Amino acid sequence: MICAALIALAGAGCSTLPSGDAVTTRSPATIDRAAPAADRAAAPAAPEAPAEAASADPLGALIALATAPATAANVPAAETASAPAAPAPAAAGAEATETAAPPAEAASTAQPQASAAEATREEDLWQRIRRGFAIPDLETPLAASRTTWYAGQPAYFDRMTQRASLYLFHIVEEIEKRGMPTELALLPFVESAMQPEAVSSARAAGLWQFIPSTGKIFALRQDQWRDERRDVVESTRAALDYLQKLYAEFGHWHLALAAYNWGEGAVARSIARNRASRKPTDYSSLRMPRETRHYVPKLQAIENIVRDPARFGITLPALRNEPYFVAVSKERDIDVATAARLAEMPIDEFRALNPSFNRPVIVGAAQPTLLLPARRADTFHANLAAWEATGQPLASWTTYTMRREETLAQVARRAGIAEAKLREANRIPPRYRIAPGSTILVPRDDSAEDIAPSYLEATFRLVPDSPNLRQVTHRVRRGETLHSVARRWRVQPDEIIAWNNLRSTALFAGQRLTLTVARPPARPAARPPARAQAAGRASASTRSATAARAGAKPAAARPQRSATVSTAPRAVAPAAQRPAPG
Repeated sequence: MICAALIALAGAGCSTLPSGDAVTTRSPATIDRAAPAADRAAAPAAPEAPAEAASADPLGALIALATAPATAANVPAAETASAPAAPAPAAAGAEATETAAPPAEAASTAQPQASAAEATREEDLWQRIRRGFAIPDLETPLAASRTTWYAGQPAYFDRMTQRASLYLFHIVEEIEKRGMPTELALLPFVESAMQPEAVSSARAAGLWQFIPSTGKIFALRQDQWRDERRDVVESTRAALDYLQKLYAEFGHWHLALAAYNWGEGAVARSIARNRASRKPTDYSSLRMPRETRHYVPKLQAIENIVRDPARFGITLPALRNEPYFVAVSKERDIDVATAARLAEMPIDEFRALNPSFNRPVIVGAAQPTLLLPARRADTFHANLAAWEATGQPLASWTTYTMRREETLAQVARRAGIAEAKLREANRIPPRYRIAPGSTILVPRDDSAEDIAPSYLEATFRLVPDSPNLRQVTHRVRRGETLHSVARRWRVQPDEIIAWNNLRSTALFAGQRLTLTVARPPARPAARPPARAQAAGRASASTRSATAARAGAKPAAARPQRSATVSTAPRAVAPAAQRPAPG
């Protein structure tokens, strides 16, 4: 039996991951929601290096022994190293875990339902989306212009649809459960170009581009361990909740979509202004920012191409109408790199399905859900059982709370790790340090326990290395490069990449970059012009002369550099001799 062989091999000894499997973090793309050119930085992930020999990699030996008899005939050798293009059929075992087989006595009743489900499964996912279109078309010159633009970018459109192959089935399923129009499944094309790790200049994140405040309203957790705005399942739930709320408020999907982009308060005020002026209150008649004015036309353009791709010279990838991923619950800490290896998939593929985890370890106390390709679910469970049989921990990180006057370099030396690696694991950018009392990750020894639930609410605060530093936002101009921006602000190109989580050194016009730069030196107080000084002296002299004429003692005046204006003596009666008024 395979399990017996695994346990026997486990008893021979198994160590933690070799040093060659250092945890790496994937930075989210920085995009401008109004500029589709953000996709230029989204390059396909490189395949993971082949596994080492069994003698140097105990986990590789366990995986090979566990999976070779079961999958050698079914899985091509190159499959585990290739990036996902279109969803593959779900493994039979994985499908069985989702729906239990009907009892024997109910077989005849379940037969028609099974046939209907099979017919639905055979339908292409694109056709299923077309069948659910229900939003009235927006037939405007701007919608036609946006359609022409997308049709003229076939490579860009293909990259978006290839990424969509991972998430689109789940989104369509959730939309249909709520009875919503399936055009909404195309909204992440407009919002994020189907990149769950995308971050805009307004700090909106994820497929559906939630800003932090709106994410909190719709119960999307955001802390140092996880940002559910980037979670595929949770962000989709929140986005559909929000869209339903907006549709109930405005009564038309065009207005609901405008409110999703611009804000419900802004749309309500614009409608009120038009109503007060006796103007129409439909989407096309409202005054709105340029981004919102282009927002619904962009969605209409995507819909036009999906409805009839041949008309616009676009070829859509074949998408099977079946789940691409399955959900797996975890109650123990596990490294992101270890989870990817147990599923026998490159770490970039794993992160594409699980982009919400902010750290190299997934904390079991938060009861996280991992998303795995359906065809790899059985492999993951088999390898997980083999690993756990060895008694080795699945995680290599634990928590540590920074003390006052303690530096990250000191902690790194005690933990036996390079400071750069510790910064990478905790996402500490250059020119910043950890504030006292903050909780960070440090390497874990064999005696350490899983991270306690109390640390889920731990604080994590960054402060500048120097009080003379400040944050600025730089808007990239046409022709500027990463190095020219770095020279202008006297920073390093690598620092700009780290501050903005860039995946490419290429910049595009209009892109906003956050930089931490030195404060300009304080300027000395400017001396007033000579003419103003002379006018001030003359005014002071006039006031003194007026006081003298009145017989009052003039106030002490500042020493003057030039002679004061002289006045001729005048006969002025002393105050005691003046007649009383009246």
